[in-house]
Amino acid sequence: MKAMILAAGLGTRLRPLTTGRPKALVEIGGRTLLEITLSRLRAFGIREVIINTHHFADIILEYLRTNVNFGMRIEVSREEVLLDTGGGLKKAAYFFLEDSNCFETPFILHNVDVISTIDLRRMLQVHTESHALATLAVQDRKTSRYLLFDEQLQLCGRRSGRDQKTEFARPSQQARALAFCGIHVISPRLFAMMMEEGAFSIINSYLQLASRGNKILAFRADEYYWRDVGKLDDLM
Repeated sequence: MKAMILAAGLGTRLRPLTTGRPKALVEIGGRTLLEITLSRLRAFGIREVIINTHHFADIILEYLRTNVNFGMRIEVSREEVLLDTGGGLKKAAYFFLEDSNCFETPFILHNVDVISTIDLRRMLQVHTESHALATLAVQDRKTSRYLLFDEQLQLCGRRSGRDQKTEFARPSQQARALAFCGIHVISPRLFAMMMEEGAFSIINSYLQLASRGNKILAFRADEYYWRDVGKLDDLM
């Protein structure tokens, strides 16, 4: 099984810690966010990872060389222009499509600034047994951007902004608003369905795909610890 770590962001919300280094190399307890994420993935048996980079990309490359890629096969997808979550994933598609059985093997997409104890094995099991196109870790907590799921925990819309504007991808009688955790399990079948080009959000793709009847599933992660450390206060 393979994984991708989203690490190309500018890290503006972590300044001044990111004035001279990328967000992925900000430290907690003497360990970088990138090392923490790689260790989590390695603990679940993942040995092949691609990381997208943009801001201070050369520093990340040198960091990986110095640490001998933490004993993993690691590739780097450099973005000269930021491609957002969807565009970044699409640019890295070759990494997940290089094997003969690639369409049968799901992969993990993980934000570098997310720390959690979410059970990736359970998440993978739910994804596989449901034959979902993508499975998203979600929690019942407050956020400024919600995803909406129906009674079968399938994506049907979103609610965001100060006015909590609601957008439905497909109708639902009892949509539940849940907060996304920045961790996905994805079937490589997704790549053939991504019609967008350039920079775009993966969530926009999910909503489009859900509107056409594809199964984008929620994995309830309420029992696990989770923290987005992309802001200075949360990091501290």
